[in-house]
Amino acid sequence: MAIKRKTALNVLLFAFILAFFVTPLGHFSKIVLNRIFASTPDIIDKASRQQLTSFDWKLKDANWDYFNLQKSQGKVVFVNFWASWQLPSEAQLRGIQQLYDDFKGKIDFYIITNEERPPVEEFMRLKKFTFPVTYLIIGEPAPLEILEPPGTYIIDKNGYIVAKEAAISDWDNDKIRGLLTELLK
Repeated sequence: MAIKRKTALNVLLFAFILAFFVTPLGHFSKIVLNRIFASTPDIIDKASRQQLTSFDWKLKDANWDYFNLQKSQGKVVFVNFWASWQLPSEAQLRGIQQLYDDFKGKIDFYIITNEERPPVEEFMRLKKFTFPVTYLIIGEPAPLEILEPPGTYIIDKNGYIVAKEAAISDWDNDKIRGLLTELLK
């Protein structure tokens, strides 16, 4: 009994859809789709920018040592909230890594997660990310709203929030690079 062409096409379509959800190819494809549909973040116009009232915020570094955000007062700061298990977070981290590579030492990057160290360290190793990981201390008062991942802020030298994005975004683009360069002047 020969398989009809329509049946064969339906089986192939079903296999493709199944592969999209349960194979590494599907994971990679979803990351690519998230990147394609990520928008460029909006820059807040000067009249609408809010200033942080304080930089007093206790966090943990990659070595699990406590530090305070006050060390970044007077600097340009990039704050991103992410989770290793969340697809949109993973999709935008490559762009953030590229920004970090180009602006490290000039801008303070805080790529913040509330996860435990082992899964984060494994994720960083597998994805070959080198940006500094910062760990959120749950319940610690923060000078800004803790955004759901993937949420991001850019803060200028005077403590004004110049960009706030609560969704996946393309952070490695000319608009954001131009903004960061301007903020560094």
